[in-house]
Amino acid sequence: MQPAKTSPLRPIAFFHHCFPIFPFLSPPPLSVFPSVFFSRDFQLLNTTLFLPTGPPAPRTRRERSTGAMCPLRVPLLAALISLALCQYYDYDYQPASILGPSGPNCNQDCDCPISFPSAMYCDSRKLKAVPVVPSGIKYLYLQNNQIDAIKAGVFDNVTDTLRWLILDNNQITNDKIEKGTIDKLTALEKLFFSFNNLTEPVIPPSKSLDELKMMHNMLSKFPGGLLSDKENLTSINLQFNQLTSDAIAGAFTGPKKLFSLDVSHNKLKKLPAGVPSTLVILYADYNDIAGVAAGYLGKLPGLQYLRLSHNKLEDSGIPAGVFNATSLVELDLSFNKLQSIPEINEKLEHLYLQANEINSEWLVSCNCCTTFPFLSSATTMDMLSGHL
Repeated sequence: MQPAKTSPLRPIAFFHHCFPIFPFLSPPPLSVFPSVFFSRDFQLLNTTLFLPTGPPAPRTRRERSTGAMCPLRVPLLAALISLALCQYYDYDYQPASILGPSGPNCNQDCDCPISFPSAMYCDSRKLKAVPVVPSGIKYLYLQNNQIDAIKAGVFDNVTDTLRWLILDNNQITNDKIEKGTIDKLTALEKLFFSFNNLTEPVIPPSKSLDELKMMHNMLSKFPGGLLSDKENLTSINLQFNQLTSDAIAGAFTGPKKLFSLDVSHNKLKKLPAGVPSTLVILYADYNDIAGVAAGYLGKLPGLQYLRLSHNKLEDSGIPAGVFNATSLVELDLSFNKLQSIPEINEKLEHLYLQANEINSEWLVSCNCCTTFPFLSSATTMDMLSGHL
């Protein structure tokens, strides 16, 4: 039996930055009961709840309902481990003495620790170009450099073995990526290409790709069909680009296992069409979306987290019952132009509505206790403070 494959992830230096190593330590929801957020704070059954800076990190219903371990022991144990791991390490810089001696085939500008022979660390070295990668390398870290070009031949030794390619925070443009580089990586599983100068996506031929991050670029197009054979892709993050609804039309129809899609901070006028029915997380906040098509959520039976804050949503763009989906756990409609509360399902746990145009007259006229059975009349009265 082959041992489980592991990746040489390096812990981060400071304690509060270490928690991403333990994804189950995401901030818990404020309550296991349904909650509606209208303003910065409000009285609910004589208890003041404060709205966090943003919705808590998502957890699936299964994760919230399972109780295999005491909820207190898990974070305590993880915190102790995290402290032990992070006491002396730094993700952005590690001296050779910490990484250990490099292997004999390592590029002179990088570190290839004998303890992690399949990893090559070239991050934060002020590199101008991608170095030639020796055979045997599966994990390549090139973030935080000054790389502006990828020359042909640098990946020739690892075309069918390289699994992770981290290129975040460089200066790479599409015209400086030569043929025979990323287009030859047939085994790549993770491609991180954020904080560069890309105007269109760079997609490897690998069918094993499961995570794609191209945040903070200048993407203005995402041709349909680029992901047609990426059946194992589960996570796509394209936030902070210049994508329009037309630019991403048909872009996400290929991945049949897509779990999370983040297209926030773009120029979308509508939610992306043709996304797989497997989607659980959809973030489309900070766009120009004015409405949601009727039946949109009906095509996403597993969708649990939908964020549409900081858009241009109006009552006229919200068809009756469009958000009445039994799968939804969190719905963020804050910072829009809504004048009434849309119909939701009683299973919804978190509804964010602050900074809309809902006024006290509407709250008085609506039968909120029927529409929102988890709100008492007293609670409704506590929220009558003008525009929400």
